[in-house]
Formats: sequence, structure tokens, C-alpha cells
Amino acid sequence: MLPLSILKQRKEEKMSKEINVDGYRLAHTMIRVRNLEASFNFYCKTLGMKVLRKTDYPDGRFTNAFIGYGLETESPCLELTHNWDQKKDYDKGNGWGHVCIETPDVYKACDDLSKQGVNITRKPGPMKHGTRVIAFCEDPDGYKVELNEKLKV
Repeated sequence: MLPLSILKQRKEEKMSKEINVDGYRLAHTMIRVRNLEASFNFYCKTLGMKVLRKTDYPDGRFTNAFIGYGLETESPCLELTHNWDQKKDYDKGNGWGHVCIETPDVYKACDDLSKQGVNITRKPGPMKHGTRVIAFCEDPDGYKVELNEKLKV
């Protein structure tokens, strides 16, 4: 049996090979939510996304909803998974980062969100090691949502 360090190195070498990615795109990010309507209110009513599709799975006792700013076939979207029997908050773990929403004016977005009772966890301002203006808020389930200005390239 090879030492674990060599096995790990071989695995990393295999994963670092380039493949043809024509036709690949970021399709969606999935988060589990306890209250689907509260999530719809936050992401759709407050942040302006649209419900793209919603499917109930009675045998599995869950609902999947896809929301976003554009067509699901062309733009990345969020998949909200609502497990009907979930009573406790989900553990976010230490690997989750955040969802990011681009906005024309981060300061105004935070002002508008604050007026609606959204918790702003990082006030708007330049990134710590950069100049791009960002802020963070929380959705109804406590997931972090970054707000940032359009990237200037």
C-alpha cells in the first residue's frame, strides 16, 4: 500500500489536468431553507429575482424552487430546497461562503434593505485589500449574501 501522501499527490495530479469545457457554465447554487415563502420574499420581493420554476416532491417530502434574474438556461440561479419536515435551523458548517448579488449601488441597496429589516452584517465600503465596494447581509435562514458593485474591467 502506498503512503497516503503519495496517493493524495496522484489524485491532485489527475484533478489538475485540463479538459474541454466548451458548453460548461455555472448553472446554480443550492441552499436549504426552512421557510420557502420567507425566502421568496427576501430573494424575489426584496432583491428582485423571479421564481423560474417550483416543483413539489410529495414522496420525498420536499420542494425545489429555482430563482434568478434571467432564464435558467442562460444565467446562474439559486436552487432553494425546502424539506417539509425540517424544524430546526440548518448548520451552515465552516465551508459555506456566500451568495453574491451584483448591484449598481451597494450603499443604496444596503439602505433599502435596512429599511425592510434585513440584517446588514458588513456595512458597505471598499474591500479590505482592494477598492471594489462590497457589503454583506443575511437571508431569512442566516445565509450570507454579498452585495457588490459591477466589476470594472
